[in-house]
Amino acid sequence: MAVQERRQERRLTSFSHGAGCGCKLGPADLANVLGAVNLPELGDDVLVASDTGDDAAVVRLRDNEALIATIDFFTPIVDDPYDWGRIAAANALSDVYAMGGRPFLTLNVVGWPVDELPLEMLARVLQGGIDVASNAGAAVLGGHTITDPEPKYGMVALGRSDAERIVRNSTAQPGAHLLLTKPLGLGIATTALKRGIADPELISRAVDLMATTNADAADAMLIAGADAATDVTGFGLLGHLLRMLQASGVSARVNSSAVPVLDGVLELAQRDVVPGGTKRNHAYVAPHVQWGALTPPEQMVLADAQTSGGLLIAAADHEWLGDELSGRRLPWADVGVVVGGPPGGIEVEGRLARTT
Repeated sequence: MAVQERRQERRLTSFSHGAGCGCKLGPADLANVLGAVNLPELGDDVLVASDTGDDAAVVRLRDNEALIATIDFFTPIVDDPYDWGRIAAANALSDVYAMGGRPFLTLNVVGWPVDELPLEMLARVLQGGIDVASNAGAAVLGGHTITDPEPKYGMVALGRSDAERIVRNSTAQPGAHLLLTKPLGLGIATTALKRGIADPELISRAVDLMATTNADAADAMLIAGADAATDVTGFGLLGHLLRMLQASGVSARVNSSAVPVLDGVLELAQRDVVPGGTKRNHAYVAPHVQWGALTPPEQMVLADAQTSGGLLIAAADHEWLGDELSGRRLPWADVGVVVGGPPGGIEVEGRLARTT
């Protein structure tokens, strides 16, 4: 068989051991690795580091300006190369938005199986990333590529913010409501795609969500004065909530009946169409969660590894935040409340009911 024919015949997702952010190192493994690393003492110009498990690093440049820095890349999550590029770029920019910043510069990160996939396909991946980053006001100024038997793509993303307006994951206060800006189920949906059993309408909806940045949600939370925030990506809703609660020294109650879920995702979870990253997330959060009446498949949905998911925002004035989100025609749901209690404790009430 000619090399060019071999390069054309395989689906992108067939190269992927785990779709999108579901290929991330699990939170328990990551904690073990970081626990074995000796980090140097940090200077006063470092505003956010790795100790709170926040979305990005932040350093002060001058009195009123801060630099936000992050990197994110992953294996193919969809088969269309342009869509994969768009999703990866939106996902990388999301960490900047979660900190309340605005991206201004990006760099590409690429691994490519040059003997298996055509370089023209890589160009489409890069174009998708360039288009999303450019529309967000961020310049794409190069990057780094390696040959790799498993394709990978993502971006380094740099953002700016007022140093006094950084939104952290470590400042949630009792009484704040938890607002979520995208439905769950992206990891389960894309696992169904990888297995060849996905409903085309579900995948179309998932792609639209993943390729949409969190820029407008970030604007809304800054105007409404959010207490804390994080984006919901590879560690799932409960995994990222757990990190927020532990860093803030508080607990939370989650109303699962208010959590928006993509239509058809729960049925897939009931058939065990669940990514490995989601199962790792579930094992990690389970010791901290009172599941109430939730069935195991429902639990998996709350732990589902998202790619380019929404923002999870803790806000004391949640009505103001809701108005700001609605004014931008963004989907959102009030999914719980922060309460006093053991750091990281999560009590889940109700049953999954809300599909979108």
